[in-house]
This record gives sequence, structure tokens and C-alpha cells, in this order.
Amino acid sequence: MINRDTVTVAIIWIIATVAVEIAFSFVDLFPAAASEEAVIVDDAFYFLTYIAIPVFTFILVALSYSIIKFRSRPADDGGPPEDGPPQRTHNAWVRGWMLVTSALVVTVIIHPGLTGLWEMDEAANKDLDFVVKVTGVQWAWSFNYPDQNITSPELVLPNDTHVRFDVTAVDVVHSFWVPAFRTKIDAVPGLTTEIHANITETGNYDDDINFRVQCAELCGREHAIMQSPVRVVERAEFNEWVLSKQ
Repeated sequence: MINRDTVTVAIIWIIATVAVEIAFSFVDLFPAAASEEAVIVDDAFYFLTYIAIPVFTFILVALSYSIIKFRSRPADDGGPPEDGPPQRTHNAWVRGWMLVTSALVVTVIIHPGLTGLWEMDEAANKDLDFVVKVTGVQWAWSFNYPDQNITSPELVLPNDTHVRFDVTAVDVVHSFWVPAFRTKIDAVPGLTTEIHANITETGNYDDDINFRVQCAELCGREHAIMQSPVRVVERAEFNEWVLSKQ
């Protein structure tokens, strides 16, 4: 038979979970999502957070209730309390419960990640509009547009396009990261890595600092300021920019 303490904890847990879930729905955790990849990444984070909230509230409620309700009290003679009888349980049942719950936790955590990777692969296989060659050097970025035959210290992209970034480095390992796109990959000397972005929103660094290329790998004294502005514009404005650079 379920005792009163279990019922009380369950009721408090349900109320706390609903309250936190509702409160979380009003919280905007992420910066602007300017690519399809950004939406995929954000959806995975939101899903994992929503399913983690009940676990968090259960632990918090159970611990708080236990501390308050079952706190140690002095013995009748005023001395320290005595230990209670030893607690025994069915070891086979505990092992089975731990195995099942661990398998469920791993499955739930892995699923959104694998689904997101599959969706990103699908997005990367779309028709490619153009390529940008990215080079990192202590402590700056340069962007080469081979089809347009121009090189720029600023990353300018047209909206509604699928871009592949071919990334490398000159001196040490850097990391190419655009927060607004949720794209990040290492820039390794002597090696070209690639990452894709399907651009869906316009924006610029002056209005939103998440439109920037930031080094995300400790690379030396000025690592923190190794960044370049990103500007996503409409196709007509991009064409004008290309003509002005040629």
C-alpha cells in the first residue's frame, strides 16, 4: 500500500514539474537561428531539456522533502540519535532496475542526437550554391570565394543559399564557429575540413553579435578576439558586394 509520504512527494513533484515546464517555455535560451542547422540543434537541446526537467524536479523534491520530514532528531535522553536497523533489499531487482533505467536514459539521450545528425546530413546533401574557403591564422580569418575570385576579411553570404565552408589553418589548430548558424568545425594546418550551412535569415554583426566567425579553440594570446563579422544579405545586395570587390 502506498504511504502518505509517497503520495505527498508525488503531488509536489507533479506541481513543480508543471510549473517549471511552463516557466521554461517562456525562456529564450538560444541566439538567432539563421540556418536550417541551427533549428535542428536547438530542437535537440529543447527536447532534452524538457525531458530533463521532471528528473530535476523529482530529485529536488525528494531530497527537500526527506531533509525536512526525516531529519535526525535527538534521542529521548537528549543524546545523539541511534542508527536504525540495517536496510536490505533484493539485489537482483536493484540490478535489473538499474539496467533498464540506464538503457532508457541512454536511448532517450542518443535519439535526438542521431536524429539531428541524420537531418543535418539531409540538409548537406541539398543542391550546393557555392563554396567559401576559410583560412584561420593567429589571430584572424580570411574568406576566399573561388567562384567569384575574391578574398575578404568579412564573411558575406546571400540569404536562402546552401554554402559549404572548406576550412583550414596556417599555423595552429583553430575552430571555425558561427553562433547564428550553430556550425563549428576544427581548422587544422595541412588539412581541409568542411561544414555546410543552409542560410535562412538575414542579419549582421552590428545588430546581433551572434553573426560572427569566432575561434572556438584555444590558439594563443589573442584567441578571445579572433573573430570576423558575418553579414547575411539578400541576393541582389550580395551581387553588388561581389562586383564592388572584383
